[in-house]
Amino acid sequence: MSNKNKDKNFYSTSNFYPVCFLISKGLRLININRTNSPRCEFVFQDSPEREKWLSDFNFAPENKPSVMIDARQIITSIKMLKEKLYQNR
Repeated sequence: MSNKNKDKNFYSTSNFYPVCFLISKGLRLININRTNSPRCEFVFQDSPEREKWLSDFNFAPENKPSVMIDARQIITSIKMLKEKLYQNR
């Protein structure tokens, strides 16, 4: 995961499932940049917790409380992102 945006108030990535996880954790999605076809870049309002959340998402053992999310939240995040991705195509 990379933050290509130099502004420390924003975080951007093109990795879909970590994006769904961050949305489920409450990180605010600001924009979806489609300039780098075929991949989109998701831009978030950054948060001090974001780095730990991503570390836990990638490296925490199964069933660690910090990575446990209600399935409905993840499904809602995935649906919302897919709607945003395909609404202007």
